[in-house]
Amino acid sequence: MTMTSGDVIAVLGPADSTLVAEVIATGATQAELAEAFAWANNDEALIGEGRPLPTGRIAALIDLLRADEEEED
Repeated sequence: MTMTSGDVIAVLGPADSTLVAEVIATGATQAELAEAFAWANNDEALIGEGRPLPTGRIAALIDLLRADEEEED
């Protein structure tokens, strides 16, 4: 099921409308976005747990989230 802007904001908190649109355009689920958000914010802990590196939509979402963070800096 395609996410709505409300779904994206529920995971990310307040977010730029462009980022919200880009996230929705990936076709990812809210669970995939939540996992990408966790990776983008604490990848060392997830690697330490032995989780495999993300691929596919989750990796694409991580790239979007990290690019957005870099623009804010």
